[in-house]
Amino acid sequence: MKNPIIAGIGIATVAFAVSSAAGPEDFPRTASGKPDFSGSYDIASLTPYTRNPKHGDDLYLDSAEAEAREAAAARTVDAELEPSDPDRGAPAKGADVGAYNQVWMDPGTTMFKIDGKYRTSIIVDPPNGRMPAISEAGKARRATLKQKGWFKNTGTAWWLETGDKPYDDMETQPLVDRCLYLDVVSVPIRPIVYNNLKTIVQTENHVMILIEWMHWARVVRMNSEHLPEDMRSLAGDSIGWWEGDTLVVDTTNFLFEPGVPREGLRVVERFSPLDADRLLYRFTVHDPDYVSPYTGEYPWPKTDSSLYEYACHEGNYAMGNTLRGARRLERDWIAEHGPVASGE
Repeated sequence: MKNPIIAGIGIATVAFAVSSAAGPEDFPRTASGKPDFSGSYDIASLTPYTRNPKHGDDLYLDSAEAEAREAAAARTVDAELEPSDPDRGAPAKGADVGAYNQVWMDPGTTMFKIDGKYRTSIIVDPPNGRMPAISEAGKARRATLKQKGWFKNTGTAWWLETGDKPYDDMETQPLVDRCLYLDVVSVPIRPIVYNNLKTIVQTENHVMILIEWMHWARVVRMNSEHLPEDMRSLAGDSIGWWEGDTLVVDTTNFLFEPGVPREGLRVVERFSPLDADRLLYRFTVHDPDYVSPYTGEYPWPKTDSSLYEYACHEGNYAMGNTLRGARRLERDWIAEHGPVASGE
């Protein structure tokens, strides 16, 4: 849980002294003079990942609009924290039953500023702040994947008619539902609805970035070479080096899911001192699913909060309930239609 988290990850911490060097004068430095990024960061932000098309190529957001967005978000939180009606009925059969209520959410309360200016989006390239078009290779790859309808809820065991097997066992479920991995918060790292704390532990030879969601520890080997292509991980293989005051992290060798390589994906991240209490995180994603690379950036504010263990497996009642619910629907379907034919 949120105790000092470094025990047990295979990285020996060393004591760093603060020394003066180029860059923000009061940003901590290691004994060798490099910025010391060790510490915890809360990256929650209301700034959208991609830009509203109405802003075009404008990187900056008017202060009045930013403040209006923050006020609207606060009103939404207040409204959703109102007590639920205890006499409300059950949802309709097959309806979306929703997710956690606002008590569990932590998307932040403010939009971020860089150089005193609000940003319209995290994505800065393409210049319109939007994701590039999907490539033909991306369309072909995605056509082979389980589509959203794979997990549709109609209130019936529809899969017994189609021959699909979305709820056969745990391994047919998404990685995030299995408490294994969530790519959008890991590589590259981006703010999301909650679990936005990151902890960095830095030595001369390694940098560890602990991701709160799934309690995933990314270990960056400094001044190293990538592992062979057949040695892969869901979060890839990360190596790093210094370019002046900027820590550059290059990640390749991704898995799409256990046993399935994610060919061609490469992410380059850059960590730089921004001011005494923030670093600037910039990332560029080279993904063959898109016609061009894309880049984003946003600040990581330091926090006094500590990162507790994300005990997802221990409280993952949803997985058992999902599979139990599927078995119940199958019994109802069989009672109405008869046993499923052998081999279907």
